[in-house]
Amino acid sequence: MNETLKTLLERRSVRSYENKPVSEEILKQIVDAGLYAPSAMGRQDAAVIVVTNPTVREALSKANAEAMGVTSDPFYGAPVVLVVIAKKSPTAHENGSAMIMNMLIAATSFGLASCWIHRAKEELETDFGRHLLQDSGFDPDEYVGIGNVIVGYGKGALPLAKPRLNGRAVYLK
Repeated sequence: MNETLKTLLERRSVRSYENKPVSEEILKQIVDAGLYAPSAMGRQDAAVIVVTNPTVREALSKANAEAMGVTSDPFYGAPVVLVVIAKKSPTAHENGSAMIMNMLIAATSFGLASCWIHRAKEELETDFGRHLLQDSGFDPDEYVGIGNVIVGYGKGALPLAKPRLNGRAVYLK
C-alpha cells in the first residue's frame, strides 16, 4: 500500500500521553507540513503558535477547560499544543482546518500520537489568549482561533478505528 494512504488509514485521535518531549527537529517538520497546507487563493493566512513551554501550556489548558466547563486537562497530558489561528476571513476555518489535518497526518508519519482539540476560538478570546496572540506577533483583533493539535508519545495501544459508515461515497458515472 502507498505510504501516504497507510499513514492516513493509521491516524487516530489519542487521548493519553507520556510525559516525554518531542524533538525540535520532528516538531519543525510537523509544523512545516501544516505551513504547506492548501489555502484559499494561496493566501496562506493560517498560522500556528507552537506551545512547548509547560507554564504557557498549562495556562492554555486552563483556558480551554474553562471554555468546556470542566477542570480536567483537555490536552490529555500531551507536551505539545499547536494552536492554529487564521486571519478573519470567509475561508479562515477551511484554511486552518487544512493546516490542522496536515499536522495530524505528519505527526502520525513520525510515530507520534495526536488529537484535534476544539475551543481555540474561546481560548484566544480570553485575556490570556489575547496576550498570547499579541506576544506571538499576531493582532488579536485580526486573528481567530481555529483549533489545537496536541502532539506527543501516546500511552498504551492506539484506539481501534470505528467501522466506516456505508453510503458516504457516491460515484456518478
